[in-house]
Amino acid sequence: MNSIYLHKPTRFINHIILQKRKEILDIINEYYENKDLYDALDIGSTDDIKHDHSNYLVKNLKKIKVFKSISDQKINSDFFTKCLNKSILEKFTSNEINQYESDLVLSNATIEHVGSSENQLQMISNIIKLSKKNFVLITPNRYHPIDFHTQIPLIHWLPKNIHRKILSLIGFKFYSEEKNLNLLSVSDLRNFLNNFDNIKYEIRYIRLFGFKSNFIIFGKVIS
Repeated sequence: MNSIYLHKPTRFINHIILQKRKEILDIINEYYENKDLYDALDIGSTDDIKHDHSNYLVKNLKKIKVFKSISDQKINSDFFTKCLNKSILEKFTSNEINQYESDLVLSNATIEHVGSSENQLQMISNIIKLSKKNFVLITPNRYHPIDFHTQIPLIHWLPKNIHRKILSLIGFKFYSEEKNLNLLSVSDLRNFLNNFDNIKYEIRYIRLFGFKSNFIIFGKVIS
């Protein structure tokens, strides 16, 4: 996941990203307004400090006292109390779980970059293990007309093998590989989440240009 930002977004795209993250943030803060939360763990934090939207959600959560990070990037930030340089796909020791488990586990725009469906399911499994109470998982909607990674419309609606071949042919080799980009639909997300008997969840969304652009999963560990 270290090279997600291969193509420098335009100022217009950066503006859209920031505005949408503000909208998502408002939904999250309102959802947990009356919940007792002490610590939060950010999954997939970025070391990027150039853009206002980087790590925007975790940095603007309300009521949280302690912030932690798990990322495959080296995070050098005084904002986080603890940082673990490790992939969310790896097995976590009992000591790591004890140190990093939190009342709220947050992952924004990460699950589409961890590779195969098996990897994506493993990521969710680890998020649940690291959550004391709640987790939030945010990812783009595969069926929004524009994929903002490539900024190309519609071709990501094609079967994934055809979409990847087209991306490779037109110069988007990085995004043509499943390990770097594997977009999800709402049915994909439900299929993953329904594997776990110890959670309850609901799926919300925001819109961009009238279409559902991002899914926001609010999960709660029940046992």
